[in-house]
Amino acid sequence: MSDLLDRAREWVDADPDPATRAELRSLIKAGDEAELSSRMAGMLRFGTAGIRGEVGAGPNRMNRAVVIRTARGLADHLLAERADLPEDPVVVAFDARPMSRRFAEDAAGVLAAAGIPVVFFPDAAPTPLAAFAAKVLAAAAAVVVTASHNPPADNGLKVYAANAAQIIAPVDAAIAGAIDKVGRADEVPRVEGVFAGASRLAAPAPDDIFDRYWEEVSASRPNPRSSDMKIVYTPMHGVGGAAIGAVFRRAGHTGLLTVPAQAEPDGAFPTVDFPNPEEDSALELAASLADELGADLIIANDPDADRLAAVVKDGPAWRRLSGNEVGVLLGDYVLRGHEGPDRPIVVNSIVSSPMLARLAEARGARHEVTLTGFKWIANAGLALEAAGEGRFVFGYEEALGYAVGPTVRDKDGISAALVFCDLVAGLRERGETALDRLAELWGIAGVWADSQHSIVSKDGAEAIRAAVDRLAESPPRSVGGERVTGLTDYRAGGSSRPAWLGEQALVELSLGQSGRALVRPSGTEPKLKIYVDVSAAAGPDPHAQHRVMSEKARAVAADLAGMLPL
Repeated sequence: MSDLLDRAREWVDADPDPATRAELRSLIKAGDEAELSSRMAGMLRFGTAGIRGEVGAGPNRMNRAVVIRTARGLADHLLAERADLPEDPVVVAFDARPMSRRFAEDAAGVLAAAGIPVVFFPDAAPTPLAAFAAKVLAAAAAVVVTASHNPPADNGLKVYAANAAQIIAPVDAAIAGAIDKVGRADEVPRVEGVFAGASRLAAPAPDDIFDRYWEEVSASRPNPRSSDMKIVYTPMHGVGGAAIGAVFRRAGHTGLLTVPAQAEPDGAFPTVDFPNPEEDSALELAASLADELGADLIIANDPDADRLAAVVKDGPAWRRLSGNEVGVLLGDYVLRGHEGPDRPIVVNSIVSSPMLARLAEARGARHEVTLTGFKWIANAGLALEAAGEGRFVFGYEEALGYAVGPTVRDKDGISAALVFCDLVAGLRERGETALDRLAELWGIAGVWADSQHSIVSKDGAEAIRAAVDRLAESPPRSVGGERVTGLTDYRAGGSSRPAWLGEQALVELSLGQSGRALVRPSGTEPKLKIYVDVSAAAGPDPHAQHRVMSEKARAVAADLAGMLPL
């Protein structure tokens, strides 16, 4: 306990924020060993998604001291890449969570003090717009303060590389190493008031940045449509509302109706416990408004507007489309609308449905699979284009992330929402629905159904790794009544695969023609995640077949979970 208290006092002494100093001092005074142990359990680690965690005092929380040290590590990495001072700016943006602006200004102040130019968004902005700005301004990097769809208590800091895609190895490790060498946060040079004009190296983003974004989004629409559809939209108390409203007005979709209680940015998220559009409970207000108004469609962004959820009418009820269903609808729509001499390239993460590969084959497109994480999708698209393999037109991951065209080198819930509404409007003109179109696609590629299952581990990451080890060493002969015909261990053999499909803690069980099951540790939580995709011929009633296959997918996931006790 004495060592723990000493380390806590040392952190307090170096913390430049009086609020978190007082917070940690109160825990020291109370002798709260459990809470202090949690706060002091190492430094919040920087990885390929930057850093993310609960806001609070101590090195294992998100706070100003951690952000300042992280920004200095990034600055040192950028300076090491060039002997002279970099001329290209770093874009800095932030979402609407309570501490986001403060964290962003601290990061910008550290970068400016290091002699690095900064272009900042003065108000909360969607993550896709920041990533777009990094691309068109040829930024050396970008920093976005956001916790995306994490619980309200969290915050984070995401870093983009010089190619305007999220950082990947070895850049992530190089930045982490630079952060480790940074000393006390209170001794890191920092310009105060940088957003108020305190540094000649810091300037607000150009006034026309959204107009430039719109121009590229508009050019990437495969079949532009206008409509008077009643579209209920929720930004989930996030920052997407103004951007969605603007692009829909410019596109001519006049029936957009935003959920009033969730329209304005509010990092306290007063109407949802968990601001994640993958959760049905987060869409309850939108569904209620849609029923009241007789809406045609519901769409939702997560709080930083890089994800999209879509809910469609299924008879009298509403049906939330899975991320895979939206992905194959958008992917096929983009491929059918593709023009030009270059072969189209579509990419999805390995835990997303194999159905897009079947559709790409039918459309004569190049299809590629990557590791989990949109950083790999974007970098694969860039690499394939550079190799002369064609033109990247679409990428997706099952967790509601989509990139339509090259506008943003990351997932973009704003442009995806617009193109999805174009798709639905075009179907509506022919008297069809998104579910009708899904049935047609199932007729081409087979009916695919998916299921996910998460197992929470009380014993942490080591127990999760051990469970994956056991599965790889001794796979079952069958699962959920389906015979296991093979195993692929992605923890090894990365040198024989493309860079975007290297080694990762992931094991795949092949179920022959029926599909596959994948098991991997969560990258952000103490969970083991199971993904199941199963397939069958469409038959005379594709939707009935889909219901049968969905039950099979759930059975396989549940059976496999029972074999992996944690």
